[in-house]
Amino acid sequence: MFVRRNLASVLTRVSRQYPVVTVTGPRQSGKTTLCRHVFPRKPYVNLERIDDRSYAASDPRGFLADHPDGAVLDEVQHAPDLLSYLQAEVDDDPRPGRWILTGSEHFGLSGTVAQTLAGRTAVLHLLPLAIDELGRFASAPGDLLQTLFSGGFPRIHDQAIPPGRWVGDYVQTYLQRDVRRLLAIGDLEALHTFMRLLAGRTAQELNLSGLGADAGVSHNTARSWLSVLEASFLVFRLPAWSKSPRKRLVKTPKIHWMDTGLVCYLLGIRSPAELKTHPLRGPIFESWVAAEVYKAHANRGLAPALFHLRQPRGPEVDLLVDRGADIRGVECKSGATVASDALNALEGLAATLGPAQPVGRGVLVYGGSSRQRRTHADIVPWNALAGVDWFG
Repeated sequence: MFVRRNLASVLTRVSRQYPVVTVTGPRQSGKTTLCRHVFPRKPYVNLERIDDRSYAASDPRGFLADHPDGAVLDEVQHAPDLLSYLQAEVDDDPRPGRWILTGSEHFGLSGTVAQTLAGRTAVLHLLPLAIDELGRFASAPGDLLQTLFSGGFPRIHDQAIPPGRWVGDYVQTYLQRDVRRLLAIGDLEALHTFMRLLAGRTAQELNLSGLGADAGVSHNTARSWLSVLEASFLVFRLPAWSKSPRKRLVKTPKIHWMDTGLVCYLLGIRSPAELKTHPLRGPIFESWVAAEVYKAHANRGLAPALFHLRQPRGPEVDLLVDRGADIRGVECKSGATVASDALNALEGLAATLGPAQPVGRGVLVYGGSSRQRRTHADIVPWNALAGVDWFG
């Protein structure tokens, strides 16, 4: 069953503007399904198939000539040299929307696309399901804990597969097919331990030295492994806010996982009931909120400008959304009630950032069901998050 994805309208629009559109994202996020649905009349070639990959590699000009009106080329990272020939082909025939490329993001693909097809391709990112997309499935989870536990990979909800089973298979496949190939890792158990430890640090400030030490690997190895997880859109960093962009790069970022179902599996959480009393329920919820805001931007074809605020003395704010005209602060509370002091940091954000930085209305996302409008902030239920304006 095809469920409409929010990125579809953006994909259609940019295909009228560029000769090539590249759709990247984690494995199993629905890239192939989306592109084949939006472009049903285009030939489809899966470059994971050895025969198609061999043809594209051994005779790229003949391969491209077989598709004079373009095609959907799936998993194009398997034929990176083809992109140089594609560059020359679209320079000769720059009709928009001819070539649709998909690929599971990693170092080789992103670097090759940026270098070879600069100015010729739009790059879009399809991530796991956002909450409004999740609600389009007949088997969509009905409460917060089930939503966090299930995560947003489409096949879980399309086929009604138990989340733990599917994610377990996903982790093993990912470890064996992608990470192992990219990094030539011999000890998969060490990497699995690293991922479990990183899951336990979701929504926390990143300490690579401590993480590496706990995993039994060097700081450089930990950095390398984390970079692959980032390039695969499984985790993302939230820089610390500073008035100086340079300082944002050196202050300690937070680490968030893109999919909370994956976090639950790595933490050994095997049911929503276990999540209810788990000590990391709050950080898991915070990562879910941060990922939803990230997806909201990606689904519009935008690069999110997201930060967190932490000071030696003063209020901390889970998430800052730079909307251009102002900064919007976001606090995340997984409980179904809002404590009397829960809005203190948001109410004091303008004073914290100073008069030179415009501040918009704050947002407190919580696990309850009632929406409230306070003087300086909106209290928003978790299941109404898709209705928040992150763009000004």
